[in-house]
Amino acid sequence: MTSEFAIAVHALVYLNHKQETLASEELAKNVCTNPARIRKVMAKLKKKELIATKEGQNGGYHTSMKAADVNLAMIYDALEIEAVCASWKSGNPDMNCMVASGMADIMDDIYGQLNEVCREKLCRITIADIDNKIFHREER
Repeated sequence: MTSEFAIAVHALVYLNHKQETLASEELAKNVCTNPARIRKVMAKLKKKELIATKEGQNGGYHTSMKAADVNLAMIYDALEIEAVCASWKSGNPDMNCMVASGMADIMDDIYGQLNEVCREKLCRITIADIDNKIFHREER
């Protein structure tokens, strides 16, 4: 999982909490990152209509959906990330050894299954759920 996911979830929870249009600088201050990273992440969320923007002097980002209607899998999908992936693979498919030649495909299958389980879990968690945990609220 990338830091983009944490940035996106944090920003959406904060936008939901504030219920106003916020500039990338204000979001960045609350998330504890820089405005350029916020803009990069928010562009992906806007593309999938998870947020909206307002142009002009008082412009910025604001919620476009109810917090209870935005689950973490939607964010995961918008960012086009995987929870589990490997940048390096062991073995070599051209080697004359069943272990060395088959391990990469086996591990890719395991990672794929883990990503499916993770996505299923993320479908069950909403921005409203996180807001409720932070503020110790009952389910709305």
